[in-house]
Amino acid sequence: MNESNQPGGGQPGHHRRPRYAGTHPKKFAQKYKERNISAHPDLREKLHAKGKTPAGSHVPVLTEEVIGCLKPLPGQVIADCTLGFGGHASEFINRIAPAGRLIAFDVDSIEMEKTKLRLANAKAKISFYHSNFAGIANVLTKENLDGYDIIFADLGVSSMQIDDPQRGMSYKHDGPLDMRMDSRLKLTGADLLNTLSQEELAKAFWEFSDEPDSEQIAQMLINQRAVQPITEIPQLVRLVFAVKGLTLASWKKQQRSSKFGSLHPAARVFQALRILVNDELGSLRELLRLAPYCLRQGGKIGIISFHSGEDRMVKQAFRDGVKEGVYKTASQNAIVPRRNEVMQNPRSASAKFRWAIKAD
Repeated sequence: MNESNQPGGGQPGHHRRPRYAGTHPKKFAQKYKERNISAHPDLREKLHAKGKTPAGSHVPVLTEEVIGCLKPLPGQVIADCTLGFGGHASEFINRIAPAGRLIAFDVDSIEMEKTKLRLANAKAKISFYHSNFAGIANVLTKENLDGYDIIFADLGVSSMQIDDPQRGMSYKHDGPLDMRMDSRLKLTGADLLNTLSQEELAKAFWEFSDEPDSEQIAQMLINQRAVQPITEIPQLVRLVFAVKGLTLASWKKQQRSSKFGSLHPAARVFQALRILVNDELGSLRELLRLAPYCLRQGGKIGIISFHSGEDRMVKQAFRDGVKEGVYKTASQNAIVPRRNEVMQNPRSASAKFRWAIKAD
């Protein structure tokens, strides 16, 4: 066969990338430029100007505030409990190099492998651990350390996880209701939706996300799963819309009439289910318990949270620590993003940062 007559009209073995409808890609798999944003810097700027994050990447929140409060110094040892895309880690490394060490934790092995490559040329030593917060104490022995100078955690789900439909984290995509940050977990979001009792579901929706229609949504879920298992994102979104008396058209109209936009009707349910699947509050509780024993004297801890339940836990733990003499001081109020940051990165809007310093 003549080369010019081969499928795609290119060289032997060449395959054209499948075309997408319209002028701009809509699905995650089609956004190949955004997922390789380092090769397309102009696109990054265009997306940031629109207040968007490139698909498959993550913009760290409150970076200036975190560095300003925790004050990392050359030679220090830092535990980054939520490595993610490596945004905060990169800032830490720049300040502790060359003699400092970063101990990086993340439950998401998929993203950790990508971030390892991203930080391959870092100027400070990095140790990577596929573990959640509970591992910070055990790792001290493995690394032959007497403590950390700084412990940091960004509790928000990363943009890489949100953007990937196969992770099932967001109501914005079609995909399975997985929601596991750690692939080693056995139960998915779909598993919990189809096995928990009405009372357990309603309690989770209320306690983990302050969902006002928690009872009605739980009842509807029980009724629906008796007919058909709930396994896909659109099924759950439609169910929540039905409980709230909305259609997609009426919701979009409501959005257009709102100056700043309003919370998606299913956002709280998805948040609660994700927290439940990953036992996020249990992990945070363990981090807050272990941290004082893992910090060196005068060491600092900083935590960014994204919903009221997490923030209350952090606030109370730091406040109790000061009263008991474990911490010598702690932030009086949560630090929140400035207006300019929220405009450039809307996902930062609900972030709250608190810090504490261990007593000498």
